Amino acid sequence: MLNFLRRTGSYLMMNVYPFFAYMGNTAQISLDYALFRDKQGVVDSGNGLRYYNLFDVQIDAVFAAMNALQFEDVKLVITETGWPSVGDENEVGASAANAAAYNGNLVRRVLTGGGSPLRPNEPLNVFLFALFNEYQKPGPHVGEELWAFLPKRRQSLQHTAHTGRSEHWGVKARQRDQDDGFASPWDQDEGSR
Repeated sequence: MLNFLRRTGSYLMMNVYPFFAYMGNTAQISLDYALFRDKQGVVDSGNGLRYYNLFDVQIDAVFAAMNALQFEDVKLVITETGWPSVGDENEVGASAANAAAYNGNLVRRVLTGGGSPLRPNEPLNVFLFALFNEYQKPGPHVGEELWAFLPKRRQSLQHTAHTGRSEHWGVKARQRDQDDGFASPWDQDEGSR
């Protein structure tokens, strides 16, 4: 696959989710490190580079593997990253405040320019996941449904996009919509839309 990407000048596409690493290792990974708020950083004993966030660590793990295989010239794009705005009881760290911190700090990180510590001159190309929460997906909250970058707009817009009608969302969906702590112009009664 890496040969194909090199020959075609294509990017390796990668999903980066520091949330899952943090959730599974809260004793070893600080929340500040996962949310881009660590000021001291951690020095990697293998390469001697200092890392101030888990996002860069995850990216550089892939770069290190590609370098070991002599594919230093293959570029990378982050096709998904984000932090859940709501989680189940056992999904530590999932909250609206942490999602806002992660997304805001990620945007600042990308806009400051530069790449990862291992590839500092390669710009970061990043896509946030997701624009809207998806309450209709089955499974645990953080599995798929509650990663919205703009969480309050989701219900009416999604439903309208799929069916052309917004009246079917009803009280239950609107109640969950209001519980996540975000506000938007879409928080009006159904008759005013």
